[in-house]
Amino acid sequence: MSSLAFLVTELQSLASESRRKHPEIREAAEKSLAILRSSPEQATASLASDSAQSDDLLRPVFMGCATKNAKVVAISLGSLQRLIALKAVPQSAVTLIVSTMNDAMSQGVDIQLRILQTLVSLITNFPSIHGELLGEALLLCFKLQDSRIAVVSSTAAATLRQLVMFIFEKMVNEDRQESNDTSELSEATLPDGSTKALGPCAKDAFAVFEDLCLLANSEKPNFLKLDYLHKTFALELIESVLTNYHELFRKHTELLMLLQHHLCPLILKSLSDRHVFPLTLRCTRVVFLILKQFSFELETEAEVFLMLLIRMISEDSDASNQDHSGSRPIWTRVLAMEIMRGVCSDAELVRNIWDRYDAQQPGSKVFSSLIVALKRLVTEKPALLGVSAQMMGVGISHAGDSATPSGSNYGLDVGGVAGMVATAASATVSGVVGIIGSGIGLSVQNSAMKLQCIDQLDKADSPPIPEAYIYLLAVQCIVSLCEGFASFTGPLYTSIMVQRPRAAGEPVIRAPAALDLSTLPQDDPATQHLTIVRSMVENGWPALLAALSFIISTNLSDELFIDVLSSYQALTNVAGMLALSTPRDALFNSLSKFAIPSRVVSSLEFYVEPPTPRTSTSFTENLGLTTPIQAPGLSERNLACLKVLVSSALFLAGSLGESWYGILEALQNADYVLNVKASQASTNRRMNTPMTPNRSASAMSSAEQGKVARHPLLMDIDSESVLAAVQRLFDASKNLEDSAFQDFVTALCKLSSEMVGMQSDGSTLMESDDSLSPVPISPHRRRVSGIHLPRTLRQGDFGVERLGSVAMLNFHRLIYRAPEVAWNTTTSHLLWVMSLSSAPQSIRVQAARVLDEILTVVPRNLSSTGDLQAIVQRRVLDVLFKQIVPASSDVPATSTNVELRRMGLETLHQILQASGHTFVVGWGSIFEMLGSICKPAALSRSQSVDSISTVSLQETPRQKSLPLGYVNDRGYTALVKIAFQSLKLVCDSVSVLSPEDLRLCIKTLGQFGRQADTNIALTAAESLLWSVSDSIQAKRKDAEMEPEYSALWMCLLLEVLGLCTDARHEVRVGAIQTLFRAMQLYGATLTLDTWNDCIWKITFPLLDAISIETRRSASEPGALLNSGLATQSPEHAWDESKSLALQSIGSIISDFLVTKIMRLDSFSKAWSVFVTHVHDTVSLDRRNLSPPALLCLGKVVKALSGADASLQDKVSEAWECVWKACSDMGSMVLQGGRSQLSPGMNTTQPHRAFTQESLVALVDVIRNTRSISLTQMKKEWPLQRLNRLMEILKGVLTYPNSTDYRPDVDGLSPVQVVVLDAIADINLTESGVPSLILRDLSEFSTLAFLAAFHVPIPSPTSPATPIVTSSQKQVTYIALSKKVMPLIVELYMRFKDELEIYEDGTLEAVFSAYSIPIKLKYECPAPSKFGKDPPLWKTATTSFLRIVTDSVRRMAAFGDRISDTRVEGIWRQIIEVFRGGILADCTATESFSLEDQEAEESFDLSLISSLEIDLVPHLGDTRVPDHLIAQLAKILHKGSQLYKSNMDLSRPDSPSTDTANASDDSRDSHDFEKVDLNIGTTAPGVLVPRERFSFWCFDLLFLICSNVTSDQESSRKRVAALCLPTLLDRCKTTMVCYVADEALRGNMPFPRAREDELLYVLRKVLDLQLWSGTLWAALSESPSKFSDSQPAVDVTLSPSALIADVVKRSPVAHIFYFYSVLCEIASIPRKTPSAWVITSSSPPETNQERRGNSLQPHIGDVEEGGDAMEVDARTLARKALQILGKEMGAI
Repeated sequence: MSSLAFLVTELQSLASESRRKHPEIREAAEKSLAILRSSPEQATASLASDSAQSDDLLRPVFMGCATKNAKVVAISLGSLQRLIALKAVPQSAVTLIVSTMNDAMSQGVDIQLRILQTLVSLITNFPSIHGELLGEALLLCFKLQDSRIAVVSSTAAATLRQLVMFIFEKMVNEDRQESNDTSELSEATLPDGSTKALGPCAKDAFAVFEDLCLLANSEKPNFLKLDYLHKTFALELIESVLTNYHELFRKHTELLMLLQHHLCPLILKSLSDRHVFPLTLRCTRVVFLILKQFSFELETEAEVFLMLLIRMISEDSDASNQDHSGSRPIWTRVLAMEIMRGVCSDAELVRNIWDRYDAQQPGSKVFSSLIVALKRLVTEKPALLGVSAQMMGVGISHAGDSATPSGSNYGLDVGGVAGMVATAASATVSGVVGIIGSGIGLSVQNSAMKLQCIDQLDKADSPPIPEAYIYLLAVQCIVSLCEGFASFTGPLYTSIMVQRPRAAGEPVIRAPAALDLSTLPQDDPATQHLTIVRSMVENGWPALLAALSFIISTNLSDELFIDVLSSYQALTNVAGMLALSTPRDALFNSLSKFAIPSRVVSSLEFYVEPPTPRTSTSFTENLGLTTPIQAPGLSERNLACLKVLVSSALFLAGSLGESWYGILEALQNADYVLNVKASQASTNRRMNTPMTPNRSASAMSSAEQGKVARHPLLMDIDSESVLAAVQRLFDASKNLEDSAFQDFVTALCKLSSEMVGMQSDGSTLMESDDSLSPVPISPHRRRVSGIHLPRTLRQGDFGVERLGSVAMLNFHRLIYRAPEVAWNTTTSHLLWVMSLSSAPQSIRVQAARVLDEILTVVPRNLSSTGDLQAIVQRRVLDVLFKQIVPASSDVPATSTNVELRRMGLETLHQILQASGHTFVVGWGSIFEMLGSICKPAALSRSQSVDSISTVSLQETPRQKSLPLGYVNDRGYTALVKIAFQSLKLVCDSVSVLSPEDLRLCIKTLGQFGRQADTNIALTAAESLLWSVSDSIQAKRKDAEMEPEYSALWMCLLLEVLGLCTDARHEVRVGAIQTLFRAMQLYGATLTLDTWNDCIWKITFPLLDAISIETRRSASEPGALLNSGLATQSPEHAWDESKSLALQSIGSIISDFLVTKIMRLDSFSKAWSVFVTHVHDTVSLDRRNLSPPALLCLGKVVKALSGADASLQDKVSEAWECVWKACSDMGSMVLQGGRSQLSPGMNTTQPHRAFTQESLVALVDVIRNTRSISLTQMKKEWPLQRLNRLMEILKGVLTYPNSTDYRPDVDGLSPVQVVVLDAIADINLTESGVPSLILRDLSEFSTLAFLAAFHVPIPSPTSPATPIVTSSQKQVTYIALSKKVMPLIVELYMRFKDELEIYEDGTLEAVFSAYSIPIKLKYECPAPSKFGKDPPLWKTATTSFLRIVTDSVRRMAAFGDRISDTRVEGIWRQIIEVFRGGILADCTATESFSLEDQEAEESFDLSLISSLEIDLVPHLGDTRVPDHLIAQLAKILHKGSQLYKSNMDLSRPDSPSTDTANASDDSRDSHDFEKVDLNIGTTAPGVLVPRERFSFWCFDLLFLICSNVTSDQESSRKRVAALCLPTLLDRCKTTMVCYVADEALRGNMPFPRAREDELLYVLRKVLDLQLWSGTLWAALSESPSKFSDSQPAVDVTLSPSALIADVVKRSPVAHIFYFYSVLCEIASIPRKTPSAWVITSSSPPETNQERRGNSLQPHIGDVEEGGDAMEVDARTLARKALQILGKEMGAI
């Protein structure tokens, strides 16, 4: 419905209502309705003009208002309101309207309310209402506002506000129109008395506001006709105007002048008078507006107000004296604080305040005073605010809180039991504090007002104000200030430093530096404001920090705690952004104290886990509490502080500079609490979540318990998340600029240095080889941050650890930035920590680990291009060098130092393993590092010939331990092992090394070769040096580089040479093998000059050096070559080394002798030196070195065979030199053999005894030498040299002092083999040589019988005293005899036609040799141990018989060419052999079986047969002396004895022995003594062992005296003549003894053998046929002369003599000789012996070819073809007598 329709309705109502009482009104109303109905639009338009219709339309309205009828008035006012809304009222009617409403004002409430509504419509719809009219309209409102009816008053007040606002709005519109029409302006008098032309609206606004100010000050208004207005309402209107139109005021000086002259004094007066809550409330609100909107325009007034407010805040009032006139009520402070909170919330205002007041000189320090006042206010009642238990940490004692200021640097003085008690009760005490503190403290819920005091305009008195409310306001003020700083600075900082335009290629700035305001445009407002903020923070931070640090430690709610913590963060960030290092550092320091309370650390250091739950609950049970015991730790709020600390540090990372130190120190402590100790303390902790303690009741609310999301600062504050945040801070180091990163690293190093230094200084760290023993430091010593130094030193350093992680994140800086950025600082610090001997071991090792990780990563990530590669590599190696190589020799070799070096070496190994192939520099450093590990060996025993002094040979006996340069500690061994692994890597890529680097490599390898670890030394000497040699040789192929690399190779050989005399056998062996393997492999490519160097600088010095060692030990007492000790002794090891050296040298020289060495100019000298070395080795060293030395020589000599014709002179010279040495060595052998016969000779040097092996080697050298000689000379050596050769060989063969004899029974020993081979090599065609060989071989064959001996075992206590044991070795020469005896036969058969072997006594020597085993017979040694070889005597007998058979024929053939002396000698030896064979002791056969005995006798028959067949025919040679032939007869006489001779009956075992052993002719006269016929015996006698053989000898004796053959008749006759006396004596003795014994025995029978013997003799006598005249010749003075022919019978003799002479010439003359005894036998009266015998079927004289083996051994054996007959002695004797009678012609 339109307003016109409403107007019509209103008029109709008016007409209806006034119909009866006021008809005139009805009529007027109807008229108006008619006008409206007739033409509504026209009517409406005419209403706005002063026309007649307008009067008609308004008339009913005015008439109605004039009535006193309330209803009519109300309708009329409603209609008027409609008209005004339709703007249907002319301007001229406005005054009437105002007057009408003024008149109707006294009506009821509804009328008054209608009036107010109408006034609003009127003034708002008629802007042209100005001046007095406006004043009257406003006066209506003021009057109604003063109504006691609340609704009217409040409505009027609201209407007034609306109208006043409209007035100022019109002024705003007027200003916008900017009309230049001056006609509308009117003068207005200003408060200062001046005038100003103002527009209508401006003047209205000026007048209204001026009157409001005057009314508020109880002054008379100028514009309003009002006597009185409530000050509170006036102030409210003023506030409304200022609130909405402050911009208008700032534009118009007249309005500002009102503020300055009227309002400000008014407010000051009001605030200075007695305080009434409503008035003061409104005044402070206006003050806030003035400060907020007009502080610039009203600078002085604002300053006054601010200082007033600050003073109000600072005044501490007592609530009990509120009514006292001199004091301010508490609510005034609250109001002031609420206003100040608003001021502080306006950051720009605060900045302006500083700029206008504090920044001016002189000027009021408004801002400074404000924050000081806030600080004082906050701290005035600490008991009210309480103490935050959380801020002190959890699990600590608070007993000392009241006495100790918050943030004190002093921790708990805990010690011993007190410390444990305090720690155990810590959580309980914390619980008590929490309960007591509940209900106090600050929180928005409990401390704030639901409606702030300054907004409570409806209150006549101050509302109840919580006691802590003002402190909450103070906190909020401080928070607002801090946030204001940050909200302004932060965005500008970001835009300037981070988001600024970047040049091409410029990286994104992720960690900007602080703002440098001097670089910004100074006229830029932003710069100016940044400067203001900087000044504010710079001047106000102490108070702000003090306030914040106090507030945060109070019992705050989580919300307030977050606000305060955010303020901390904001203020810190602002200080950092604006480069205010001092406040920033102070804030960080404060934050760190709250993040890591000192008591937590100190309590944690002394925390002791409660032994039992019962102990821990005893105290809490007494208090009725059940809080569980916790280990000291950080609360949520501590962690939140720590989180903020980390966050701010991260934000300001690019500008912290030296301030990093404090931050890092705090992070170190946090890491310690959260990470290290917390994990230890929580092992057996009963709490599941010790790091999230329960918050106190004051900090808890139902809203916080899950209903409201927690603030981000209180989220993720578990220890893991916080530690992750800390880690992110360190991770962010990669975003720092280089300078900032340098500061960061420097601070980290400084922190680490201080921490390490504090753990070192003032403490004595006793370090042993195995462990560290730290002495606890006094717990009262404090860290800079207030944290105690731990009672027990921390295992590792935070700074060192983090330095390592930061370096890993920023390794690109280490590589590609200048070393000053981070490299120098980092590495220098780590090296310093490592070198600090007083620091704990764990920290030093940690520093080493970090450094090594850095050094490992950098080369791996280094680009391989550009010059940077070499620079960085050098940088890395220089640092590693300082770690590995001690700074000085004074650095003790403690276990820690060794470990640090070990880690450095491992790092070097890793670097080489990953990046060694990329290294272009630094090899010298690498080798020096590796070499520094090698401890120098003791004065090298054999470095070179020049280094050996004669004094060293006179040392006392060496200890068997390692040399002085070696140590046995495990740490050093580990170092060497690790370093050696690196060296192996280097050697794997040795091809990349330059010659100079190779030289260092070789030197280093040599050092490792001298180390204590044998495996390492061996590998260095044997493997690595070899690989280097291989590499060098590969590079020698380049002709240009050949001289340099050849010299380098010689350097390598010299280094290896130094290792060849190492104290350890294995190393020596490896070095020697390497040395000669290299020469062997590359010798063919070496030049003669290089070979010359190899010979004179390598080979001979090696032999010299090793020889000194071997001879040094050889001269020491006790250096015996004992079989259980020698292999373990150092002496033996040295010998083995020299043996290897000799073998290697032999191989090298033999391989290159012809092609290289013999072509050297110095060959002759070198050969002489070489042979001399071998000779000296044999003569001066122990004998176990002789074989390898001689083998070496032999091998080299053999190589001479490959020389061509041009070298034959050198060959001749060479073998002559060798033979001379061999001859000398042979002399030593011969001397050693003779020493056996001279006990005083060489007995003090048993080690000089030649071994069999060395003798074999010596013979081999001789054979090789002879081979070369014979090849070159094409003829055999002269006899003189051969004699010397055989002399040496004989000495070798018979050498008695060896200790290593081999069995020589079943087979030849090696020495015997080579000696025989050497003899076999001799060419026997030269004169005298066969004799020489046969003589010596003959002598060899006797060794088994003459020279066999037991090998002496030296006594351990007395080497010269041999010990005889059952297990002794024996040198038997048996196999040699078995070999030589047939060999002699062969040689004889080969040279039997050579006269010289007969003439020079050779054959005599041969027979003499054979005679020995034949004589010994069964006493010869066994021919074999395991085989069935024939006995030696049988071999000798067989060989002898072969030779003697031919020799007698040869001698006969040679005839007179052989001298008589030689013939006699030969026959003497032959007879001697037969004597030995026939008369040998055969007692041993008695134990044989009968078959064996028979076989043995049958073998001996060969001797008898040979005598009969081969010798007897030639024995009668005229040059054979008579006594030799007679000697043979005596031998047969002795051999034919059946019983041992009577003179030996008393000792039956000895006669044969004596006889057999008799070898000289002087005993011949005693062999055939006559038996006295008058002596008889009944003793049975001792029968010889072989009865049959005796009869064979008897047979042979009869045979050689018988005429049985016609060949060699003359010779046989001579033999018969010389032997017949012996035969007659033998037969006569048998018969005489029988006759003598028979007389004594009577009828007692004779033994069988006696009877057989008697019968045998009688039968043989009967059968014997002599040569005619044999007996005569035998009995003559010269049997030989008359054997063949006798002189004629001398007839002049007497008959008896004549008969006797004739009978002696008879063939049976022997019977005549036995005549008397035959007569005795024939006349024996008793029964004589008898037996059955086999008689031959042929007559005796025809049995010419009878042989000795046809004789029957026993009587009774039937002869083949003969007859058996019984014979007896008496009959046979009578037959003999008959034959004699016949011969004499008597019968």
